[in-house]
Order: sequence, then C-alpha cells, then structure tokens
Amino acid sequence: MSNIAALMTGQNPNSLMDNVDARTKLAGSNRMEILLFSLGTNETFGINVFKVREVSKTPAITKSPHMPNGVEGLISLRGNVIPVLSLARAMQLADAPPGHGGSMMVTEYSKRTLGFLVHDVDRIIRVDWERVRAPESVTGGTHAYITAITELDNGKLVSIVDVEQIMANTFGESLVGNIDKMSGEDDFNIFFVDDSSVARKKIAEVLEKMGVKHKHAQNGLEAWTRLVGMAAHAQQTGQSLRDEVNLILVDAEMPEMDGYVLTKNIKSDKRFDHIPVVMHSSLSSEANRSMGKSVGVDAYVAKFDAEALSDTLRPLLLKSQRD
Repeated sequence: MSNIAALMTGQNPNSLMDNVDARTKLAGSNRMEILLFSLGTNETFGINVFKVREVSKTPAITKSPHMPNGVEGLISLRGNVIPVLSLARAMQLADAPPGHGGSMMVTEYSKRTLGFLVHDVDRIIRVDWERVRAPESVTGGTHAYITAITELDNGKLVSIVDVEQIMANTFGESLVGNIDKMSGEDDFNIFFVDDSSVARKKIAEVLEKMGVKHKHAQNGLEAWTRLVGMAAHAQQTGQSLRDEVNLILVDAEMPEMDGYVLTKNIKSDKRFDHIPVVMHSSLSSEANRSMGKSVGVDAYVAKFDAEALSDTLRPLLLKSQRD
C-alpha cells in the first residue's frame, strides 16, 4: 500500500503496508486487514490489503478494441502498461451507477498487476478470520464473485471479493499444460486446502497429471479438523500418518482459520513431523513470504503457475518418502 492509499483512507502512511514488519506480526494471529470500498450500491465490499499496491483517483484510460467484458482499457503505470477493470461491470452488478467511479485500486495478484475501478475507497480495518464466513453460511443468493463475508462492529456486512473468480471469468482460466508424472512406484498423497473453487480445480488437475492422490478442504478450520482426525486414526491403528498424507498444501487467505494459523498448528504438533507444508498463495510479495517463513512453511509458491507448483511439490514429496 502506497502513501497515497494511506492519505486517502485518512491513516498514517507509516502504519500501512510500508511497514512490513508490522504486517508480518499478523502471521499466526488469525487476523487480516481489509481495504473497504464501494461500487456505488448499498453494499460494502472489501479486499485484502496485501493485494493492493496503491490507490489513486481514476486516471485517463486508453480505450482498446476487443477487450474482455469489464475491461475499460489500458493505462501506463511507471513504465508498465496494465489493464483496468470496472469491478462493477466485471461483477455484473445491475444496480451499480453508470460511469467508471472515482477511485482506482492497483492490485498485485498472482504476479499480475491490474487496475480495479471502484466508486469510492473508505478505510482499512483489521478483522479476525474467525469472523469471516463463506457467503452461503451467512445469507442465501450471495453473488458469485464474493468469496467471504464479515461483519463490522456496527452490524454492517462486508462482502470480500473473489479476485480469482473475477480474473478467471474476465481473462479465462490459466492452462495447466504438460506436467510430468512422479517417477517410481511409490504412491504419494497430498492434502490441500483452498477456499477458491477455481484454485481447487486447478490444483487437482496438476496433482492428477503428477499421478498424486489427493484430498482437500475448503477452509483452514475444516482442514485442521480433518488433519487432526487423520492423525488420531493413525495413532489408534498404529499406522504412520505419512501413509495417508505426504505433504500439506495450504492457501494463505481462508475463512475461519487462515493458512498461517493452520501451518502454525501443524508445525507445533509432533504427529506431523516430517510432513512438509507448502503455502500456495496469490499473495506473492516478499512480505507474505516472510509471513509464511515465520510460521514454518517449508516452501512458498505463488498462484497460479502449474509448472512452478509441480516443481515445488516434487522434491518435497520424494524427501517425505525418504525421511
């Protein structure tokens, strides 16, 4: 987050994302920071601060033909040409007012920089992941582009946008391509957790091409509950837990329990010794890597690069079998 964003939200720039150390301390606390914004409707939206590089007034946009739905055009930002999306159009909000809106959030997501046009930017809040719920657990008929919902102290609901779904629908899903199978005759088992249906689909495709068996969960709390159950069953039957899981792949942002707390729980439980944990996240900045390292992840890979994911998993799977 740039100083511009800090000034727009009325906060001290030194208290925002420029202070990486302060952000790193959030790891393991099951808390996140959300930038609140409006799309001109009665609804309040939010996005993880770590996805946002800066906020500015809407700049002059160069129109370009044959753009996907929701893409308003291109801008030049510090020597780089980036696409600019109208979030209201991309999310197909029929009740949003016409026009681009007054503010632009520059986001960095899965190694890609985009401009998101919004009606107005409000402020940054800090919330507990325990207060963040999947939309279907809060209200029916929630829009397809919402990944989670939380509640402000005044009772107002905040809809956290599903950037992965917006990206997939706007630009198309990334192709997995050719992935080599694991060598040898050993069976490999991965347990992965991700709250995004788009991500779960792509991860499963990579693992199937690798010839790796897999199970999954949709949030950190569900993952931890299932992993504890696996560990207890292994103890009761006298089997090795690694017969059931050789590696755990976690997302960073998840309702109820984030990937940092999940990793911290796994690494503090001796039953999971020698089972590597890989963090697979769209939050690809050095700050997020530092947060992952602080809770003990064995590797960090940015979404979504199928080859990078498989290349990261392969040696750790082999090492897990040898240990």
